Amino acid sequence: MNPNGKKTKTQRRHPIIAIAAIRYFDIVKSHNLPKIKLYIQKAKKLGADIVCFPESCIVKKGSLLLNDRLILEIREECKKNSIWCIVTENVTTKTKKTYNTSLLIGRDGKIKGHYEKINLSGDTAIAGNKIKVFKTDFGKIGITICWDLTFSSLFQEMKRMGAEIIFCPAQWNYETPSHEHSHKKRELEILRAMTLARAHENILFVALCNPIMPNKTQVSYSAISDPHHILKELIDKEGIITAKIDLGEIQKFRKYYRKE
Repeated sequence: MNPNGKKTKTQRRHPIIAIAAIRYFDIVKSHNLPKIKLYIQKAKKLGADIVCFPESCIVKKGSLLLNDRLILEIREECKKNSIWCIVTENVTTKTKKTYNTSLLIGRDGKIKGHYEKINLSGDTAIAGNKIKVFKTDFGKIGITICWDLTFSSLFQEMKRMGAEIIFCPAQWNYETPSHEHSHKKRELEILRAMTLARAHENILFVALCNPIMPNKTQVSYSAISDPHHILKELIDKEGIITAKIDLGEIQKFRKYYRKE
């Protein structure tokens, strides 16, 4: 830290990222606000610069407006803890259109950007159509949501736009006909493989976050991957995983693999 309490350039290039694989609706049946606040505090205590929550993490039913009390309280919690945060929920716009939306909240509690899920799978929301990369005080990040993970071209475009880390909040479920047996085990292997593949083929970091839910087909797998291996993972367990990453490695390996 420099004298005014801000991170130095070197520290900013070595951020700590956190994934909060929370259990849904076990404290309050209709929303996850207490759990989200708790895990923002946990992430801060672990020194994280940013914490990502799973898809559809705020309310059990319906959609929210941006000025909803729940979103405002999450923003305030980020400000109190001076941490970046990604929360995802169905958000209804002023034009009455509902999108599956990831909100990027800054250390000051302000919404710094949003991404609307492009590749839908069983969603009731409208598909988004804009690929975005966001500048933070520790690096450039992209956000995808769940089924987006299967579309390598989306990650390639974010890489082209300068992304160094891509977060993927999800609520991943398998389709029963896709496997003859060992459904969750095999689907987990697919998720692990895709997370590593997206990181390797684009030479960046990928962070996948799934919740803990009672759904029979839910695959509760969360992971942080660099281009060469899974750094941390959490399976069928509520908790938080963190990784201190070196963004300088991205440029080094892109030059080595001639991907710049």
